[in-house]
Amino acid sequence: MENIRNFCIIAHIDHGKSTLADRFLELTNTIDKREMQPQFLDRLDSEREHGITIKMQPVQMIWHGCELNLIDTPGHIDFSYEVSRALASVEGAILLVDATSGIQAQTLSVLEKAQDLGLKIIPAINKIDLPGANVEQVEEEIKKLLYEEVEVNLVSAKTGQGVQEVLSRVIKEIPAPEIKETKDLKALIFDANFDNHRGAIAYIRVFEGGLKANEKINFVGSKEEARSTQVGIFAPNFLPKKSLEAGGIGYVVTDLKDSRHIVIGDTITHHSPTDLPNFQVISGFKRPQAKVFASIYPANEIDFPKLTKSIEILALSDSSFSYGPESSLLLGRGYRIGALGSLHLQILQERLEKELGLETVLTSPRVRYKLKLIDGEIVDTDEVERIDFSTVRQIFEPRSKVKIILPIRFQGKVAELLNDCRGQYLNSEYLDNGERLILEYDLPLFELARDLYPRILSLTSGFASLTYELGEYQEADLVKVDINIADKIFPPLSFLSPRDRAYREARMRVEKIKELMPRQLFEVNIRAQIGNRVIASERLTALRKDVIAKLYGGDRTRKDKLLNKQKEGKKKMKQLGRLSLPNDFFFKLGQKF
Repeated sequence: MENIRNFCIIAHIDHGKSTLADRFLELTNTIDKREMQPQFLDRLDSEREHGITIKMQPVQMIWHGCELNLIDTPGHIDFSYEVSRALASVEGAILLVDATSGIQAQTLSVLEKAQDLGLKIIPAINKIDLPGANVEQVEEEIKKLLYEEVEVNLVSAKTGQGVQEVLSRVIKEIPAPEIKETKDLKALIFDANFDNHRGAIAYIRVFEGGLKANEKINFVGSKEEARSTQVGIFAPNFLPKKSLEAGGIGYVVTDLKDSRHIVIGDTITHHSPTDLPNFQVISGFKRPQAKVFASIYPANEIDFPKLTKSIEILALSDSSFSYGPESSLLLGRGYRIGALGSLHLQILQERLEKELGLETVLTSPRVRYKLKLIDGEIVDTDEVERIDFSTVRQIFEPRSKVKIILPIRFQGKVAELLNDCRGQYLNSEYLDNGERLILEYDLPLFELARDLYPRILSLTSGFASLTYELGEYQEADLVKVDINIADKIFPPLSFLSPRDRAYREARMRVEKIKELMPRQLFEVNIRAQIGNRVIASERLTALRKDVIAKLYGGDRTRKDKLLNKQKEGKKKMKQLGRLSLPNDFFFKLGQKF
């Protein structure tokens, strides 16, 4: 254990974290030069496509007689839960800052978590070879942030300059794992995966004891019993070993065939907790609060069982999102999804389609309303399209209480946004000698679920954080706005709007439908109406083939004949045609207009 170093890299997106990891792999000869490619540890198709890290990836490197376990982590704020789990599994971290842009919001929040866990921080400035590098200013920012006179390494992950010195500091300054005088296995599950043939695979940090292949193991939290069919390390592919010892990071393949039996943050031991009266589990991970919501359905309703299985498998490798059953009049059965951000939600849908081979449709979130009918009956529903609002006397909408921590300079913009979302001011409190502020507001749950958090992040350059709790139902003066497309009411697009904002929201809704809807082979009229009264309308012109392109001359009547024939055909298509919509049409439409 004295020669083991467990660490990760703290960095904002595009600050060169993955490139630095590549240099580490080359320097330690972990990867053959013939196999090396940029961002080698980014294994998902979505990571390659977007050019960012999405999933944490452990890798073991051997250098100067030491076992170096690096956990490569994402830099985008939507995947911060991946980072928090990696921090709990290591003893140190490299703080990497771009010399051209300085310390960013995501870096600050992750650094605070690392410091709370007592990790050893090694600061480094990257991209010093660029013309726009401002090394002195960034170095001052880092020293001010760490409240101490620390040595800051200067590196260029692209050229390899200074990389060896950073790795040497990792060995010298990051402490070895703490030695426990016990032989009882105690391992923390910090990530997991599922293989249809091999079963559930847990990524573990062994804190006490050791684990060998073909041993009986127990999962303390889920109370499941299994057998370790294989154990090994990440090289970075799975490399089987005879055993995993205390202080190490590796994986264990189990014989569990149900992905729900493994829980991220659970403790693995050889004994049942009932056999150990003083057994103390390892502190797990607090699941983050979902910030962005949507509903996801299979493109074909018969694929719902496949969607269920796919979401369960995805939830094993990405435990940061929540899900629950949902249904729609148009799309059938699906799931309500809560994600950490808009990009996180997009990646979830991409992984379902690319990794699990399932075509899906993403829609905007729903909230449940309480409706009091004229006859006194109370209806609790999230499917407003099913309700005849001529029979409704009162509408009650769910509220939420939000708490936002932000730098004081953004107070005006955020307060204006919350007021626009029908928010009611509750309280405010200053932090850090007046540099930061806590704002508390009460606002409709629908406004929170739609896209409030991404908009706040945009307004505050990523320096705000948001938490919320569900509130009570409150009576609201709402009206139902129906959307008429191609002379037919389209129930899934019906929505409730405050009466005094109905015209404005209806106007923006039909304009956005026109913007998002692909042109059809026939003309499409888009109208918003309350009852039978049209309050907004737009027209989507037909996609027309150039039928006269083949003519090269002759009398005008020949052209008119072809154009009139095409016009008659368009009329028939308007009566019989079916709309063709992209699979994220409903979700984009449901975001703030």
